Amino acid sequence: MKKGFVAERHRRIIRELELKNKVSVADLSRKLSVTPETIRSDLRRLEKGNKLRRIHGGAICYFGLEKEQQLNKRIGVSLPIKKKIGEAAASFISDGETIVLDVGSTTLHIAGSIENVENVTIVTNSLAAAEILNTRMENKLFNGRVILIGGTVNPLQRSTSGSLTNQMLEHFYFDKAFISCGGMNREGICDYNIDEAAASAIMIKRSKQVYVAADSSKLNQRAFFHISPFSAIDFVITDADLPQNWPEEEIKFNGLKWVKVYT
Repeated sequence: MKKGFVAERHRRIIRELELKNKVSVADLSRKLSVTPETIRSDLRRLEKGNKLRRIHGGAICYFGLEKEQQLNKRIGVSLPIKKKIGEAAASFISDGETIVLDVGSTTLHIAGSIENVENVTIVTNSLAAAEILNTRMENKLFNGRVILIGGTVNPLQRSTSGSLTNQMLEHFYFDKAFISCGGMNREGICDYNIDEAAASAIMIKRSKQVYVAADSSKLNQRAFFHISPFSAIDFVITDADLPQNWPEEEIKFNGLKWVKVYT
């Protein structure tokens, strides 16, 4: 009988994930009338079976390590948190700066939060971000110019990447780079797509200051391709504290500032 109850809880947890893209331990505990520790145990078992991926306080859909969800599906995951992170990141942009945005769902919220700045130049290889920025300029929410980097188009990610993209990026100097990622761990940041990760690495190299914008589901995750160590990053903007198992002294030594946003 107990196994039947467990299996039914697991089915309901997966169903909640399918509906919402993200679940919390507290909500599941209330809905299923079990303790939070029982839910955490359920999530651990489901994660082992690649049914979901645990994050701080809950779980999200399992994407796998080799393949990233297409952009249109990722946009809806952790939406309120990503909006807050986007707003926080955009607040660091000042008049007259040249900035670069890479590809990612959180990056779109940065683009959608840029306002009240003058004479900014924004370079990006995100087709979706360029469209958002163009609309905001038309509505006079900020002024400047947007430069869309050419290259091979990835229609699922609405991005450009490849050798042409990288060659063009090598000609720029940026004041600030705003970088998204598929995972963050003690070794730095990483992503799923080699070509897009290579472009992000060049953006970091060509920038005076580097901001990584990523929600807490990326913490302690290892994606396919390493982008950068934390020594090359100035700010991490996320919705969680620095993980306890990370070497805080080493990160402080490198000058990294950890910015936590609240929802």
